[in-house]
Amino acid sequence: MSFFKKIFSSEKKETLDKGLEKSKSSFFSKLTKAVAGKSKVDDEVLDNLEEVLVSSDVGVDTTLKIIDRIEERVAKDKYLGTDELNKILREEIAGLLSETNSGEETEYTIPADKKPYVLMVVGVNGVGKTTTIGKLAYQFNKKGLKVVLGAADTFRAAAIDQLEVWADRVGVPLVKQSMGSDPASVAFDTLKSGVAQDADVIIIDTAGRLHNKVNLMKELTKVKKVMQKVIDDAPHDVLLVLDGSTGQNAFEQAKQFTAATEVTTLAVTKLDGTAKGGVVIGISDQFQIPVKYIGVGEGIEDLQVFNKFEFVDSFFKK
Repeated sequence: MSFFKKIFSSEKKETLDKGLEKSKSSFFSKLTKAVAGKSKVDDEVLDNLEEVLVSSDVGVDTTLKIIDRIEERVAKDKYLGTDELNKILREEIAGLLSETNSGEETEYTIPADKKPYVLMVVGVNGVGKTTTIGKLAYQFNKKGLKVVLGAADTFRAAAIDQLEVWADRVGVPLVKQSMGSDPASVAFDTLKSGVAQDADVIIIDTAGRLHNKVNLMKELTKVKKVMQKVIDDAPHDVLLVLDGSTGQNAFEQAKQFTAATEVTTLAVTKLDGTAKGGVVIGISDQFQIPVKYIGVGEGIEDLQVFNKFEFVDSFFKK
C-alpha cells in the first residue's frame, strides 16, 4: 500500500509535524508501554493497542475498525513483529480513511461552477469559528478571489467586532448590523452585497448556541431560506468548526450540530495545543462528513487543508 507520497511542501509539512507533536509523543509513549516486552503482535498487544487508540481520542467505533483490520493482517501474515506495528497502523488507518473520498486535497479550492460560492459557518462559541473564517478569507484572498464576509452571529458584540478585525486585517469587505439584529437579515444583505460586488466567495458567520437546539435549528433554517431568495442554491456548504482539544466533546458537538442542520464539511481547530489529535481520525470515519481544514497553530498560515495521508504520516512519524 503506497499511500504515502510527498504531497505537501516541506514548509507546510513541517508546520503539520510541529502542530501534531503533542498528539504524536503522547501516542507513542502509550504505544511503547503497550508493546513493552513483546516481540510479536498477539491478543494482549491488540487489547493494549485498543486502549491506546481509545485514550488517544480516536473513538471506540473507529478503534474497533482499526483493530479488526490489524487482526486480518495478523491472520494473513501469521507473524507480525511489534517493531512493524507503527508501519501497519499508518497503512491501515490511511486505508480506512481512503474509504471516504475526502481529505485528498492539498490546496484551498472552491467549486468552479459556483459564483459566488456561499459558505455558512456554524459551531459553538470558543471553538475558533471566527478565527477560522478570518484565516479562510486570507487564503482565498491570497489566491486572488474576491471575498465578502457576513457577521450573522449577532448575539455577541464580540463576535461582530472580532470578525471586523479579521476583515480589516485581510483587507476584505464585511457586512454587519448592530448586535441583536436578525441574523437572516444580515445573511440576506451579505449575499446582496456579494452579488453586487461580483464576489467569488461569501462566508457567513452564524451563532453557535447549542443549549437550545430547537431555536438553533429554526434560526439556521431561516438563515438558509432567506439566503435562497438571493441565490437559490445557497449555502453551497455548511462548515462546522470543532475544537480538537476537547476530544470526545468534539464528537458530541458534531452529533448535535448534524442533528440541527445539514453539515457538509468540517474544520478541526487547536490541534497544536493538545494530545487529542486522534479525534480527527475518528470524526473523519464516524460522521462520513469530510474534514476539510485543520488548525495546527495560531499563525495566519496555520489553518491547513486537511490531507489524510499527510496527517497520518505526521501522526505516526517517529
